[in-house]
Amino acid sequence: MDAVRWRERPELRDPVLVCAFKGWNDAGEAATAAVSLLVGSTDAELVGDIDPEEFFDYTAVRPTIRLSEGLSKVIEWPAPTIHAARIAGADHDLVIVQGTEPSFRWRAFCDLVTGLARDLDVRMVVTLGALLADVPHTRPTAVTGLASDQTLVRQVGLERSNYEGPTGIVGVLHAACARASLPSVSLWASVPHYIAAAPNPKAALELVRRVEGLVGVAVDAAELEQASEDYERQVSAAVASDPDVRAFVEQLEETADELGDEPPTPHIPSGDKIAHDFQRYLRQRGPDEESS
Repeated sequence: MDAVRWRERPELRDPVLVCAFKGWNDAGEAATAAVSLLVGSTDAELVGDIDPEEFFDYTAVRPTIRLSEGLSKVIEWPAPTIHAARIAGADHDLVIVQGTEPSFRWRAFCDLVTGLARDLDVRMVVTLGALLADVPHTRPTAVTGLASDQTLVRQVGLERSNYEGPTGIVGVLHAACARASLPSVSLWASVPHYIAAAPNPKAALELVRRVEGLVGVAVDAAELEQASEDYERQVSAAVASDPDVRAFVEQLEETADELGDEPPTPHIPSGDKIAHDFQRYLRQRGPDEESS
């Protein structure tokens, strides 16, 4: 556990570990936005981090420089952080691990996280991810996932994922939890592939709500709720102004309504012209432009 650098080793009540990582696992920045909200709304305390030296390619995930008191320069390394939240009135406290998806040694990294969970007597591990899918932005965000047992599947109301293909660090971590006999849930929010370049607060909000129901905590998500409403309004206005995009989204809506509760199809875009034009159109609009 030398790579785990504690500022303070927390004393927690039946903690649940929640993880999310920037990168391939984080379409629309939904997973990392969800854990950031958990950190902020629970007044979670930074208690440590993971030494990034053996896990990151610094030419891909570069350290940053900042000035300290306008004089000396401080190097900030891309270390995954560990926060602890003591939540009065809840059955569980939280441990929150967030950062960028590692570049190297994924198995060693996951063993480190499961060892951290054991060290803190964690009762359950929850990994958050977001994937691109053939879904319209106008429908409720679908959350699919996996759990280590059927009781957890029923508790969180998961739609079972039928995805097979490339995975990210959260998929590998979920498998590592199974090997370590740690109860675990992997939650994945579906993000419309035609607006992949824009942050998706709607998907982030749904992940937060699922964590609330699973862990038995309540968080103040008012800011994310407002951002979700603004997101849907702005995207709908952009869609309405372009006949090609509007027809494309209407087709997705019809398909979604026909499929009902069937999990959405994961999507890996490959030069989709409509998606490219739509993202460019949104950038031209700007975040504050009102719908007409």
